[in-house]
Amino acid sequence: MSEISRVTVIGAGVMGSQIAMLAAQAGCTTTLVDIDENRVDAAVETLRRTMARSVERGRATAEEVGAAFELLSTSTDLSEAASDADIVIEAIIEDLGAKRALFAQLDEIARVDAILATNSSSIVSSRLASVRNPARVCNMHFFNPALVMQLVEVVGGDHASEETVARVVGLAKCMGKTAVVVRREIFGFIANRIVGAVFDEAISLLEAGVATPEEIDTAVTLGLGHPIGPFALLDLTGIDVNVGIKRLEAQETGVTSRGPSRTLLELVEVGHLGKKSGRGFYEYGAR
Repeated sequence: MSEISRVTVIGAGVMGSQIAMLAAQAGCTTTLVDIDENRVDAAVETLRRTMARSVERGRATAEEVGAAFELLSTSTDLSEAASDADIVIEAIIEDLGAKRALFAQLDEIARVDAILATNSSSIVSSRLASVRNPARVCNMHFFNPALVMQLVEVVGGDHASEETVARVVGLAKCMGKTAVVVRREIFGFIANRIVGAVFDEAISLLEAGVATPEEIDTAVTLGLGHPIGPFALLDLTGIDVNVGIKRLEAQETGVTSRGPSRTLLELVEVGHLGKKSGRGFYEYGAR
């Protein structure tokens, strides 16, 4: 099984930039790619501040962080950045059309033996596997914030080879993560399916007038030991983001009832998107 030493991450958002940092910390020569040079520069500056705080808190040494940044480079040239990578990790918007277009490009650019992984939390990689070598395509799903959260879900499917899954699991371990192999493709994988069920039930209880968001969150945190209640978590991740996920779930499963609830749609309609907008199920002040 060949070692992964050259990593390209596409998408300089929060997830992509942190995944790139993890790869560099694992000793891989890493390139972070985005079409927007300003976004790439901003991502690196944010990483520098984040890693400086890690040093201050004793989670890493200055030498370790410096060595990681020596291995991390940025680019706006996809062809150059992906042509010699052992693995390309896609972390762009959660849109099937955009991801398919990108994977079609990567099929022409990347080595035929390079792994093509998507960080998608819901779109299974078989939807992106129309490439010369579909056995090298899989999901490598990190959780936000990737630098902190320990879990990585690795999803193969009938198209992905056992070697591909094993190599991706190995890379996750080198990054200091715990990898869980999802043995069959299914919308939402494991963790998000479970938290999605919690969201659905919490909203159902709210709409039935059983309890308020505050009371439901208190019951979940104190009664079940969850670190954050479902409504606070919906606010944190973004009401609009969750509406998009529920719409995609209905589309992917063919079950219209799996779409977004009336409550979520009403919040989005009035611009209450959660913490980022200053108000969702809770109020957070002006943003």
